[in-house]
Amino acid sequence: MVTSGMTAASPPKFVSLEEIMQAANGLRDMNLVHQIVVDENFRLEKADPEPNTVQKVIKDTMNRAFWDVLRSRLADDPPDYTQAYVLFEEIKQGLLDLLLPQHTKIKQQICEVLDLELIKQQAEKGVLDFKYYAQYVISIMAKMCAQVRDDKIRKLTETTDVVDTFKGILEMLELMQLDMANFTLQMIRPDIINHSVELEREKFANFLKVQTDGLEHTKKWLLKYVNTEISLPKDVEYDKFIRTFSKRAFWQACTDLLDWDRSQPYPETFILDEDRLYDLQIRTFRLVACATILLVTLSNAGADLQSISAFKYELKEHISILLQPLKTDVELTAILPNVAEQVVNDVKEAQKKYELTEFGQTREATLKELIIDIGRQDHQVKAIIKQRVKDFFLDIIESATAAPQKVPSGLTAFQKELTGIAGQFLRIVSHNSTVFCIYYYDIVSEALPKTS
Repeated sequence: MVTSGMTAASPPKFVSLEEIMQAANGLRDMNLVHQIVVDENFRLEKADPEPNTVQKVIKDTMNRAFWDVLRSRLADDPPDYTQAYVLFEEIKQGLLDLLLPQHTKIKQQICEVLDLELIKQQAEKGVLDFKYYAQYVISIMAKMCAQVRDDKIRKLTETTDVVDTFKGILEMLELMQLDMANFTLQMIRPDIINHSVELEREKFANFLKVQTDGLEHTKKWLLKYVNTEISLPKDVEYDKFIRTFSKRAFWQACTDLLDWDRSQPYPETFILDEDRLYDLQIRTFRLVACATILLVTLSNAGADLQSISAFKYELKEHISILLQPLKTDVELTAILPNVAEQVVNDVKEAQKKYELTEFGQTREATLKELIIDIGRQDHQVKAIIKQRVKDFFLDIIESATAAPQKVPSGLTAFQKELTGIAGQFLRIVSHNSTVFCIYYYDIVSEALPKTS
């Protein structure tokens, strides 16, 4: 491990604000590439402001104003087509942007039909037929759009109001451009993945050049799982041993990321995955809570109900819905009384449905107390479930496959949720290991005693 004396022996290095900004911008650029690599379902989405925000109000107001002005000007006597000309040009360019270079014939046709000078001449003579141009544009879009957009195309053909039609055309063009971008992204994704490791390493190296100790939190996180007092076996191949040892420590440390204290900084090597890891952490938290409630309920509802799969899965769904908003232990504790009420109702209804012995008031009250008790930090069943989940994830990342292995006892009803989280977690961990293994090797190597 590098000592403070060794660090102090190097003269201080001063970096400019420009260098720092370049390094930060490099990490931001890398984020998009990283998302494409670790998220197989990554898609570009339409960038809309959040609902009920000032930005959303302003955008909607300006959008409404544009179409209101267009409608008003077209209703003038004589009509004012100035804004309509801009609209025609936008639609024409939107169609052309969707075509590939080899589509010369259709490009030529679009340019001939949507000739702005011809449209202006028709307007001046009072013979401009908006509906003709609208139907032409819609017919072109119908040939070019993805099948999933067919319903929107059909609705556009049925729209009779001119302004609403052209508004729908622009919205449709925006969706088609998004579809084209996502199609292109899917085609080049293998190339992006192939180059991403080199790119991320380069960008992270640039970041480390301007950071005093850019691996401070990574070292602290990883070394929790490194026994620095270990005696290396005699005649060991040092590099091979360190690679194996650091890989095992890395895998174990990764399971911590799904139970992370958010008041503490994440390891620098996972800086691009904070949001994704937090999402997986929340999903794991809800899964553990739901599985604990289900297990406690089934253990106390009677052997007859335990054997009815339909009841088990229906109860699981009801609990999952109630726990959907949860993110913290405090929120779990607060909602457990409501969950207890729902669970007892489900149990009583199932007992009636399957003609089983119904609960008495004492057993009903006991089950409610047992469910509410799950909110305790040291709840034994919850701790066991949590450990089984972590062990399952560790098995997955060690074996490098998200295929169902041995679903832990008490979690068979959650196989889909478990493998879903495990698959995403595996992609993040595997890619991270490939990119940053050189740093993990160095950290472990510095911490362990050297061979004589």
